[in-house]
Amino acid sequence: MPLPAPFDRLRLPVIGSPLFIVSGPELVIAQCKAGIVGSFPALNARPQSQLDEWLHRITEELAAHNRDNPGRPAAPFAVNQIVHRTNDRLEADMMTCAKWQVPLVITSLGAREEIFQAVRGWGGITMHDIINDRFARKAVEKGADGLIPVAAGAGGHAGVLSPFALMQEIRAWFGGLVALSGSIGHGRSILAAQALGADFAYIGSPWIASSEANAPDAYKQGIVESDAAGIVYTNLFTGVHGNYLRSSIEAAGMDPDNLPVSDPSKMDFGSGGNTKAKAWKDIWGSGQGIGPVKEVAPVEATVARLEAEYRTAREELAAKAAL
Repeated sequence: MPLPAPFDRLRLPVIGSPLFIVSGPELVIAQCKAGIVGSFPALNARPQSQLDEWLHRITEELAAHNRDNPGRPAAPFAVNQIVHRTNDRLEADMMTCAKWQVPLVITSLGAREEIFQAVRGWGGITMHDIINDRFARKAVEKGADGLIPVAAGAGGHAGVLSPFALMQEIRAWFGGLVALSGSIGHGRSILAAQALGADFAYIGSPWIASSEANAPDAYKQGIVESDAAGIVYTNLFTGVHGNYLRSSIEAAGMDPDNLPVSDPSKMDFGSGGNTKAKAWKDIWGSGQGIGPVKEVAPVEATVARLEAEYRTAREELAAKAAL
C-alpha cells in the first residue's frame, strides 16, 4: 500500500522516535531536512508555553527549507503525547498541537478516543505505541490510524516480544500504517522491518549520538562505545520496564546485574522512581541496536549511512533472489 501524503516524500522509510530530554527543535529540524520524520515529546518543552515556540520554529524553518529546495522537500514532523493520568499538561499540549496542525501525533501509555478524533479533525495522523497484540487491538478500536509495535531491544520503555512474533500477529488483522521499533540501527534492519510488514522503521538510540541532540557529551560517547551487551532491562527507575545504558547505571554507583524490582504502582516517568539517580537525566536510555554507531555525527551523515546500507541490502537481496 502506498504511503499517504506527506509521508510519500521520505528519503528513507524512517521515523525518528521521540527521545525524552534529547529531542528538541534542532534534532527534529535536522531529521526532517535529511528526509526522515523527526519527532519530540511534548513534555520536552518546558514550561508548557515553550511548546508553542518550538512548533512555530519547526514549522517556519521547514517551510523555508521547502521554498529553497523544491526538489527535495523536508519530511513531516511528529509530536509525542504521553496519554497517562499523570500528565496534567495533555489538554494544553493538544490545543497547541491543534494550533499548528501537527502532521503526526504519536501517543504513548494510553489510548484515548478523543485524542485520535481531535488529531483527525485537523487533518493529522495518529500512531500509537503498543507492546503486544491486545494493546494494538484496543488502540485501533479507539481510533488510532497506525501502530508502533515496540519490540524487544527498543530503547527506553520497551516490550519483550520478538518483532517477528509481534508483526506476524498484527498484520494478520491490521492493514494500516505500522512503524516497527526495536534494535534498528543499520540500513539492513530498515529493509528487514519492511520485510516483516512494517511501513516504517522507528529509530531512536542512534540519534542520541548526533551533533544536534540535546544530550551530554558523555551520553553520546556512551552510545558510541556501547553495544547490545551494554544494555540493561529493568523497571527500577520508572516503575515500567525499559532499556538503559549499563555504563550510566554503573556511574550512578549501582550494580547493573543486581538491581531490585520497583513497585509498578509507583510509576514516575520524570524523577527516578525508588532511586536517587534520575531516569533519563542520570540513567540513560538506549536500545540494543547501537552497535553500528561508531562516532558522534550530524544527522545528515547518519541518514546518509543508513541510506547507503539500505540500498546495498536491497541490491544484495535482489541478487540472491535472482539465483
